[in-house]
Amino acid sequence: MQYQNIRIDKSLYKNAGGFLAALEKLDPSEQYRGTELAGLDAFQRQLKRFDIKVSGPGSSPIAKFFSTADSAALFPEYVSRAVAQGAQEESILSEIVSAKTDIQSLDYRSITTDIGNASDLINPIGEGEAIPVTEITLNETLVTLKKRGRLLRASYEAIKFQRLDVFTVALRQIGAYIAKAQLKDAVEVLIGSGDTAAETVNQSGSALSYADLLALWSKFEDFEMNVLLASPATAAAILSIPELRDPAVGLSFAKEGGSITPLGAKLIKTSAVPDGKIIGLDKRFALEMVTAGGIQVEYDKLIDSQLERAAVTSICGFTKLFPAAVKVLATA
Repeated sequence: MQYQNIRIDKSLYKNAGGFLAALEKLDPSEQYRGTELAGLDAFQRQLKRFDIKVSGPGSSPIAKFFSTADSAALFPEYVSRAVAQGAQEESILSEIVSAKTDIQSLDYRSITTDIGNASDLINPIGEGEAIPVTEITLNETLVTLKKRGRLLRASYEAIKFQRLDVFTVALRQIGAYIAKAQLKDAVEVLIGSGDTAAETVNQSGSALSYADLLALWSKFEDFEMNVLLASPATAAAILSIPELRDPAVGLSFAKEGGSITPLGAKLIKTSAVPDGKIIGLDKRFALEMVTAGGIQVEYDKLIDSQLERAAVTSICGFTKLFPAAVKVLATA
C-alpha cells in the first residue's frame, strides 16, 4: 500500500498546516475506507509501517523510532501527541471556554458586542420603526499571548531502551503542567483588574452562606451562571453550606471532581483560583481561548540530536467575550 513507500523527513514539519496535514497529503486517509486501516490517520499508519507500538505491555523501546531516518522523523509528532494528551486529560479549560481561535501570528484582537438598550429586547418593533442594532466591533486591545512549556532534556544512551508506554507518561505530565499554567492565565483574565475587573459581590457575613451564593447568582441578569470556580479550600466551604449538604452532591463531586449545585451551576475546584474568591460564569459566553498553533516541539533537535535537549511549548492567551457573563464573589 501507499503508506509503506512514503519518504518522510523533517521538512514535513515546515508545512503551514503541520506535520500531520503534510503527511495526509502524501497518504490520504480517504483511500483506506473499508479496509483494515480505516480509522487510522496518516501518522498512525506510519507507526504500523515501522512496527512502532507506543502503548500497552508490548510497547516498543524509544530506540525503535531511530532505527531508520524515516522513522526518526515520526518522533517529534509522537512527542507532540503525548504532551497534548496530557494537557487534554488535565485541562478544565473545556469547562469554561466558549470559543477557541487558532491564529498564525502573535497579534490578535477579539470582538466586542454591544446589544444596545435592554428595553430594545422587550419592546416589539412597531410599523416603520428602526430595528434595534447589535454592533460588533474589534476590541481595542490585543490579546496577551503567553508561552508555556518545558525543556525536555535526556541522554539518549540512557533511555533508548526505555519502553514508550512509560515515556509517554512522562510526556503527559509535561502536558498536564502546560494545561495548569494555561488555566491560571485564564483565571487571571476572568477575574481581571482595573478596567477589565469582573463585577464583584462581597460576602455578607463572617462565614460563607447560601445567601451569598444567591447574591452572586442574582447578578446574572442577561446570562446564566452555569459554572462556579473555586480553590479547594473555598470549594470545601461551599459544600459545607447546610443547603448543599446533599449526599448526591458529594457523590458527584467525588466521582467527577465537580458537582451540580442547587443553583444549576457546576462547581469545579482548582488551585488556579486564589482562596477567598469564587468565580461564577456563563461558559457559553464568557471566555475565548486564543492559540498560536498547538503543542510545538523543536523537531530538528529531536530528530538530529536524539532527545539530548529540546523545548516543548504552547502559546496561548485568553480574553473575555462578554464581561457581564463573569462575576466574582469575594469571601475574604
